[in-house]
Amino acid sequence: MKNGLYSVHIHMLDGVRGRDSGILILRDGVFLGGGPYFWSVGTYTLGDGTWKGQLSTNQHTPFADPFVRPLFGGQEVTSGFSGTFGDDQAEVFGTTLVGTRSLSFRATLKKLADG
Repeated sequence: MKNGLYSVHIHMLDGVRGRDSGILILRDGVFLGGGPYFWSVGTYTLGDGTWKGQLSTNQHTPFADPFVRPLFGGQEVTSGFSGTFGDDQAEVFGTTLVGTRSLSFRATLKKLADG
């Protein structure tokens, strides 16, 4: 993974309805980013075309629709992931711990700018 600005698109797995999109800034093993409702900070390590890491996610803005129920319930959650990367894109699979419940996700990243 090269340092830079990436778009990220996250889809929940295992029949859980949920998705999110935003941006991530990756620099030397640390990343931070977010979108319209959540922000995340984390760390990662690189292998030969593979990477893995961990992150914490928090909600910064409530949903405008009172009938929308956020998967994380407004609490900080932690996640772990592993995946592959190429020159300007990456894919990861991971698990988010929400209290005692674990939720699986898939995320794709696309490089937008050098950093």
